[in-house]
Amino acid sequence: MSDERDRSSDQPPSPEDRKLLTLARSVRARNGALEGAAVRDQTGRTYVASTVLLESLRLSALQTAVAMAVASGAKSIEAAAVVSAEESIPEADAEAVRELGGDRTPVLLADTDGTLRR
Repeated sequence: MSDERDRSSDQPPSPEDRKLLTLARSVRARNGALEGAAVRDQTGRTYVASTVLLESLRLSALQTAVAMAVASGAKSIEAAAVVSAEESIPEADAEAVRELGGDRTPVLLADTDGTLRR
């Protein structure tokens, strides 16, 4: 398990982070969703989700992936990735990651074509 938190934001994503981006992009395409997200927990397990848009429940892809990790027993998040047409990650989504992973947990954001934004 590598410590992704020490990477500076101008370094290219690690192979593990590229895997998260690929998984997020794949789930978005497969489900025809607005967003796709993937998170990696402290053991290296990944959780992949897309946007949930029901009349009774609305969750971003990242919120759903974090919830899946928590529901599966994850104690911490090591990294997260989101594929979206949006220009930024909503604060509520970032807060969900920080709550489980801490302030320095990287959250990668890529455009729908996979181009890394940050």
